[in-house]
Amino acid sequence: MRSTIDLLGRRWTLRIIWELSSSPAGFREMQRRCGNMSSSVLSSRLTELIGARLVAGDAGRYRLTPLGEELVRALQPLQEWNAKWEDELHA
Repeated sequence: MRSTIDLLGRRWTLRIIWELSSSPAGFREMQRRCGNMSSSVLSSRLTELIGARLVAGDAGRYRLTPLGEELVRALQPLQEWNAKWEDELHA
């Protein structure tokens, strides 16, 4: 569990996974989707996620692997909690 927390706790990692959960994207598109994050950070995070087998890079396009898609499904309860939390903040 510690290695999962270490990986997912790195800045931008969850954002990249979240963005790829909607559709694959090339490097520049990912950079745009992530608020124009620096190319060095994006490259580093994508390399880590590829190494962790959560993301695949084919012909300059990145997509979630089946393992990455499973992670997104595992995070669904967190998304549901987030919706409740946002409702509380705006109540």
